[in-house]
Amino acid sequence: MDHDTRLPADYVTRVRAWHEHAYQESRARPDTTVDYLGRTLVIPNGIQPITPVSHLLGDAVLTEVRPDDRVLDMGTGSGVNAILAAATAHHVTAVDLNPHAVTTARANAERNNVTIDAHHSDVFSHVTGQYDLIVFDPPFRWFAPRDTTELATTDHGYRAMNTFFAQVDTHLTARGRLLIFFGTSGDLDHLHTQATAAGLTSETLATAHHTRDGWTVDYFTYRMTRA
Repeated sequence: MDHDTRLPADYVTRVRAWHEHAYQESRARPDTTVDYLGRTLVIPNGIQPITPVSHLLGDAVLTEVRPDDRVLDMGTGSGVNAILAAATAHHVTAVDLNPHAVTTARANAERNNVTIDAHHSDVFSHVTGQYDLIVFDPPFRWFAPRDTTELATTDHGYRAMNTFFAQVDTHLTARGRLLIFFGTSGDLDHLHTQATAAGLTSETLATAHHTRDGWTVDYFTYRMTRA
C-alpha cells in the first residue's frame, strides 16, 4: 500500500517533516543514562530513547503483567518494557531486528537484576511458542529506513506491522493479550484495520498529546484481545 498517495497530501508533508526533525535529533543524541519507572537504563545513540510519552506503555506493562505470564516484547529497543515485565513475570522474551538493540537490552536487564531472553528476530521469524502477553511498540512511519537508527521509527509500507498482525494469533495463548502503543504521526487507521482483520478488539488504556512545530500528535496505548 502506498501511504503517501492514500493519505491526505498535507498530512504526509507534516509527518515527513516531523519525522525528519526527530531523525536529525536522534543522530545527534549522545549515549544517555535515564531513570525511568524505577529502573536505570543506558541507551546508546542509535537506540530508541525514552520519550515524554513512553510511560503510557510502561505503566500499562506494570499493571497488566502477571507472575505466571509468558511475555514477549516485540521490538524491544533498550529492553525497557521487557525489563518492566521481568520484575513480575518469570519468563520474558525480548526480540528486535537491530542486533545493537539486542545487546543493549541484555546489558540493561543485567543492570536492573532481571532475567530476559533477548535475541534477534525479524518480527516472529525467530520466535517460537505462545505467549500470554505480547508488548508491541511498532515504528510509526511507513518510510524505508535509511540506517539502523531508523529501524525503530520506520517500517517500509508497514511490512513488519502487517506481518505481526498476520501471525500474532498463532503466538497467543488462550488467555493472550496485547499491549500496543501508537500515535497519529503514523497511519493509525491502518493499525486498527490490521488489528480488526486479525480478529482483535481494542480497548484504549491511556492517551496523551504532544505539540511540536505547531502540530499536536495524539498517542494511545491499546489493550487488544481476541474478538
